[in-house]
Amino acid sequence: MNGEIVDTACAIDTESRDQTIDMGVIPTSEIRQLGKAPSKPFSIRLIDCRWERYPSSKGEWQSFAVTFDGPADGDFFTVDGDARGVQLAMHDEYGTQIIAGKELPKRDIVPGDMTLNYELQLVTNNQSLRAGTYYTLLRFKVDYY
Repeated sequence: MNGEIVDTACAIDTESRDQTIDMGVIPTSEIRQLGKAPSKPFSIRLIDCRWERYPSSKGEWQSFAVTFDGPADGDFFTVDGDARGVQLAMHDEYGTQIIAGKELPKRDIVPGDMTLNYELQLVTNNQSLRAGTYYTLLRFKVDYY
């Protein structure tokens, strides 16, 4: 048995921890013509958010920032599988592009529950398109300040 106890401003809802986003079936002609596929929304829900810290001498929590990480090439996340010529673009609800390993702008903590909204989009990487399945694994972390 092992574990860790940490002091955080919010808990991550268990439904948000491990998600599978089905990007659907997209014709290569659509990617070729538009350079992208329709966006797929997903959310991360933070619950039981509070300002108080333990010990209280550390002050209160004020803000948080989310960082996504995973296989990437420049500003886009890469995919594995049989499909070729595509990559994943990711944006937050404010239109900020998410880049692997780069912290998103800090947001204020709101007591209670918070829902963070994001979009994934399959885009061309300007290489030859090949039909097939694809997948990737992205991780996220939340830092509190």
